[in-house]
Amino acid sequence: MKLPLGKTPPKVLKAQVFRYLGLKRGDVVLGPAKGEDAAIVKAGRSLLALSCDPISGAVRKIGWAAAHIACNDVATRGIRPQWLLSCIMLPPGSGEKTLKEISAQIGSAALRLGVAVVGGHSEVTPGLSHPLVVGFSAGLAERGRYAACRNAKAGAKIILTKGVGIEGTAILASDRKSLLVERLGKKTVERAEKFYREISVVQEALTAFETGGVQAMHDPTEGGLAAGLHELADASGTGFRVYEDKIPIRPETREICRVFAVNPLRLVSSGALLIVAEPQRTDDIVESLTREGSEAAVIGKILKDPKVRVMVGKNGLARRLPAPLQDELWKALQSSPQEL
Repeated sequence: MKLPLGKTPPKVLKAQVFRYLGLKRGDVVLGPAKGEDAAIVKAGRSLLALSCDPISGAVRKIGWAAAHIACNDVATRGIRPQWLLSCIMLPPGSGEKTLKEISAQIGSAALRLGVAVVGGHSEVTPGLSHPLVVGFSAGLAERGRYAACRNAKAGAKIILTKGVGIEGTAILASDRKSLLVERLGKKTVERAEKFYREISVVQEALTAFETGGVQAMHDPTEGGLAAGLHELADASGTGFRVYEDKIPIRPETREICRVFAVNPLRLVSSGALLIVAEPQRTDDIVESLTREGSEAAVIGKILKDPKVRVMVGKNGLARRLPAPLQDELWKALQSSPQEL
């Protein structure tokens, strides 16, 4: 089977990756599983959250994105990220300036997050056409508390912060800027580029977790909101019902998706955070996030039946929301100006 671009499909992960996990150790509290963003392991009397994520679609802000997205995964556990490692792989012909720019972006993001860069690797790699950066992040669980997607329960409410397609909008606005300025105008594209400033969900996740009532949190990256909902439901063995008119989509995202004829619900969405919360604490969480300046909306609920995964349209009719096979970003990046 030929694999699609981007994230490995869940069925392939189960068949070809999760079978080969090395030694079964008692200090692994939460290991690899569909929909889970970070591992939890015992380290003496403490618990560590560990995450690893590559950035392969972005070019201009790749270091910034790599640091934030690795730290986002730790934060979805309700744990503050504290340490970061990076692996920087550059295409043949790259100069010191490129390495410096990526390293500076990582350092700037780490400072903003209060994270120490404690190691990594860099090299020029044969066969690459553009840089590839992998981020590794870790954080220490205070008092042994953490959230996990497997803990989502039927009846819980689903909260989404900011909006869909945050990262994808920023990448396209930056890496396909000339085309989009021609189609949408300079001001729209410049506003969309600034979405890079919002791809962190660290503070949102910590705020929600400390407010209380959080069962699970998930960072909807590749495949966007649609994939994120399915990953969360896969991890917990549940279904979901979400409402189309409740899902926040920014006008810049709508416009850019229209140009590339892609679905914003399937566009990489780092910067948004899915929070599954006990119904009686949902309003408290939304209020806490709002006080800190984070947009948040209740978009649906978790259902008991894992076969029911639907979106209710603006016409009031429910339809199945399928899991995307591939992120829409790849479709947009591979399209040529003549095709648009």
